[in-house]
Amino acid sequence: MNDEIVELQMKLSFQDSLLEELNQVVTDQQQQISRMELALESLRAQVQTMHTAQMVNEPNEPPPPHY
Repeated sequence: MNDEIVELQMKLSFQDSLLEELNQVVTDQQQQISRMELALESLRAQVQTMHTAQMVNEPNEPPPPHY
């Protein structure tokens, strides 16, 4: 009986350790996802700015015939 209790305690200890490791992995991944979301928003803003600047700089008239 005592051996079974010791075995259960060892398993519980291992599971606690594994749970802590998995929690750290999930936390790290969430931080990485958050950073990637910020970078994506920044890129979207840059593309939108470039698109807007291109639309402003493009003349509405067709190019001259010698082009």
